[in-house]
Amino acid sequence: MSTRGGGGRGRGRGGGSRGRDRGGEEPGEHRDATCGRGARGDRGAGVARGGRGAGESGGHFQAPQPAGGRGGYSGVAQGRGQVAAPTPAEVEALSRQVEKKMVVAAAQAGSHPQVDPSFPAPARAQAPAAAARVEGKGTVESLAAPAGRLPPASSKALVFPARPGYGTIGRRCRVRANHFLVQVADKDIYHYDVAITPESNSRERNRWIVNELVKLHKQYLNGRLPVYDGRKGMFTAGPLPFKEKQFLLKLTNPERANLREKEYKVTIKDAAKIDLYSLNQFLAGRQRELPQDTIQALDIALRECPSARYVTVSRSFFSKAFGHGGPIGSGVECWRGYYQSLRPTQMGLSLNIDISATAFYKPQPIIEFAVEYLNLRDASKRLSDLDRIKLKKALKGVRVVVTHRRDIPMQYRITGITSAPLNDLMFDQDGTRVSVVQYFKRQYNYSLKYTHWPCLQAGSDSRPAYIPMEVCNILEGQRYSRKLNERQVTAILKLACERPAQRESSILEVASSNNYDNDYYAKEFGIKVMNQPALVDARVLPAPRLKYHDSGKEKVCNPSIGQWNMINKRMVNGGSIKHWACLTFASRLRPNDIGMFCNDLVSMCNNIGMQMSTGPCVDIKQARQDNVEAAITSIHRHSAEVLAQQGLKEQQLELLIIILPDMSGFYGRIKRLCETELGVITQCCAPKNVLKGGKQYLENLALKINVKVGGRNTVLEDALNKRIPLLTDFPTIVFGADVTHPSPGEGSSPSIAAVVASMDWPQVTKYKCLVSSQGHRDEIINNLFTEVRDPERGVVRGGMVRDLLVSFYKSTGHKPHRIIFYRDGVSEGQFSQVLLYEMDAIRKACASLQEGYLPKVTFVVVQKRHHTRLFPENHRARDQTDRSGNILPGTVVDTKICHPSEFDFYLCSHSGIQGTSRPAHYHILFDENGFSADALQTLTYNLCYTYARCTRSVSIVPPAYYAHLGAFRARYYMEDDNSDQGSSAATSRTYDQSVPVRQLPRIKENVQQFMFYC
Repeated sequence: MSTRGGGGRGRGRGGGSRGRDRGGEEPGEHRDATCGRGARGDRGAGVARGGRGAGESGGHFQAPQPAGGRGGYSGVAQGRGQVAAPTPAEVEALSRQVEKKMVVAAAQAGSHPQVDPSFPAPARAQAPAAAARVEGKGTVESLAAPAGRLPPASSKALVFPARPGYGTIGRRCRVRANHFLVQVADKDIYHYDVAITPESNSRERNRWIVNELVKLHKQYLNGRLPVYDGRKGMFTAGPLPFKEKQFLLKLTNPERANLREKEYKVTIKDAAKIDLYSLNQFLAGRQRELPQDTIQALDIALRECPSARYVTVSRSFFSKAFGHGGPIGSGVECWRGYYQSLRPTQMGLSLNIDISATAFYKPQPIIEFAVEYLNLRDASKRLSDLDRIKLKKALKGVRVVVTHRRDIPMQYRITGITSAPLNDLMFDQDGTRVSVVQYFKRQYNYSLKYTHWPCLQAGSDSRPAYIPMEVCNILEGQRYSRKLNERQVTAILKLACERPAQRESSILEVASSNNYDNDYYAKEFGIKVMNQPALVDARVLPAPRLKYHDSGKEKVCNPSIGQWNMINKRMVNGGSIKHWACLTFASRLRPNDIGMFCNDLVSMCNNIGMQMSTGPCVDIKQARQDNVEAAITSIHRHSAEVLAQQGLKEQQLELLIIILPDMSGFYGRIKRLCETELGVITQCCAPKNVLKGGKQYLENLALKINVKVGGRNTVLEDALNKRIPLLTDFPTIVFGADVTHPSPGEGSSPSIAAVVASMDWPQVTKYKCLVSSQGHRDEIINNLFTEVRDPERGVVRGGMVRDLLVSFYKSTGHKPHRIIFYRDGVSEGQFSQVLLYEMDAIRKACASLQEGYLPKVTFVVVQKRHHTRLFPENHRARDQTDRSGNILPGTVVDTKICHPSEFDFYLCSHSGIQGTSRPAHYHILFDENGFSADALQTLTYNLCYTYARCTRSVSIVPPAYYAHLGAFRARYYMEDDNSDQGSSAATSRTYDQSVPVRQLPRIKENVQQFMFYC
């Protein structure tokens, strides 16, 4: 039993994302994660398209012409599936809505688009009128794309490009995929809406209520076994004997020791009848619109049994029974489980099963958790305010069971921790002030020991309950959703890591133990799951040849299994560094060690093609870690003074090498200071790597430094010789875009978008990066194109896409005829929304630069956070695997497990290091350039060999990778990374949209022009 009194609710904010470079010298490496971004509904604004860009003529672009052929068309907004013709009222409403907005591709009547002075004067052209087509009987013509973020006229407003055919290039092979064929009997499925009063946000509680209803009222359900999603949806394989019925339940809550009876009113109402015809048509490729409701019903049916047996986290199920778990530190343990999802594929319905692992709170007394989490040596001392706030954030929302009354195991959900210690807490009992310590002694004959510690708070703000920590145990099966620290990440990866053969065996074991043949819900709905994974036709694409400088012994390189080295090679374009300096904060490294390291690094840079001065422009400086900002500012100012004294006033420090402090947590502050305030390129090095040194480490540093000062490490030989279709024939710009979101609990932090674009053609190796903050967890990038009304200058147009197009023109002397846009981090539920809004912004950015300028666009989503895994057909065949036992780099799959009709493919472009490789999934959402399957697959794979930071092909296409790094870097500009546990400021977990988005500090231009994020 708890005592009640006054008190406030604590709110905490979690730490931002962190990462660690594979070389160990810098954080920020892209890391795969098991949890994906939350999906959103398919809504968005319609995109009206005018004509396409044409070739250059006399320094000008000709007027864009309407284009035919596969992959695009002029002036039509595509719709996702055949939909009914709009009613006249809908057409009229849409027309009124659109008429208020600006025309994307054409100038408004009586005005002209702002023409950027960096672009040459436009050729005289008639801009084609943009039009929107609604599929069905009626056609609405001459409708402009709406500006801003209006939803489309229909949620089914897009049809993504049809597959242009299958790829043929490469050596044919077969791989096994963790997809299991699913057969469904032709049964009618009925959808019912469920309303529970009083409402609950807990799926677990809702499931318990509905399960109790099914047990108590079987006679009203006509013998049906309903399945329930925990929210509003219930499905049955056949009709219930009513259209609507209300049930009254009186239940005792096991969480409250079954002491109190509570009344629930459950209303079940007929919503829709679902037949399988649409699903079969879709799987056969005869219908483009996905019957989401049918797949959802079948998926819920297959999830009903495991939901009752295991702990459910999103689409995964976890249990200690799966083994291979264990403690990972700070009161947290790893649980193993599996992911399960029903997917439409070319072979039919497929059940995707994968092994997963995640963190759970260790079931233990709260005192033990606190000691472990806070790393306390002496629990007899009072908690500091900092430790109390950390603990409050870690425990908020956690369920505990009290132990001082063993006969009544009451459960509570923690809402906060008191600021006052237990022995200071008083409350009124029958008009008398009583301390909590006295109450427990009198009421339960329990002597509290940790009276100097604060008390847990449960209940509401208006009626809080105070519970001493020492009488509380953490309940088992609660997911730890906060950001893991570095030690925990290392531990969980060690526990979860499995070689391909072992992982495939684990997946088969899960599929077998689930025993789908005897799953009574699967039987009820006529679902049969095959017990063997799909065997899929695949191809291994040839690796591209890489060009190095002619002064090296090896001028051309043929990578082997996704890898190569710099032996006998020199960078194709070595950068020049005349003025550099070194600053060390490492207390354990001697000055001689630092001097030798700098000499070795300079030698390596010069040996492989750079031109770097042998000595620093100022002496190597040693500084204390409590004086980081001042020391960096001082050496920067001192360098400028020395250069001025040498008569080099116009020149500046080009590179600052920084040996990081022994303790972690300074990297972000250093990057923010140097890149947004001082304007100097830095190379940070971890002390342990400096001490260890080694040729490979120095070579990796040299590769990074070269691109940070404007050099190129290597280029594709076919790019130099202009032999890459749809890339080197006409000037082409390649974009990459990504959005990173704050960690759970960071309720006030904005999301950060990064867009990179190639600045060289035909080489396509240098990428400029622009970053922007936006609303909390907003996936759509809202700063691709902007318009601001200025009282003096009128409408001022800008945005990241527009600025990068101008930079490309200044860098190459060409305006892009073609845009290839790789977009990272978009879930399937967001495809339509992201494409509509972002394509609209790209169109406007182009049109604002020059009247009638509309280059052809190909928009590709890159996905790494999926659960498809590919395994060699024979794990022992050496010609089918790399050294880690994974499939070979270049393995591409566009059959059987891919989309029934749309243009997508899986590509494993990298060689495995440890564990099982995850192929990247590329889904083409828009294609005006008419890419064939071979052309886009080969281009994407070849680009993976141009990643600047290592001599390996990488797992996702470099522009998307660079955008991830850029967004990750910008996160450091907004937060101090001085704690694994995040800021101690108390903030709400919910985002207040009325609060303006915190803006990023501006990156200095002399930094931004180079690949500073590498």
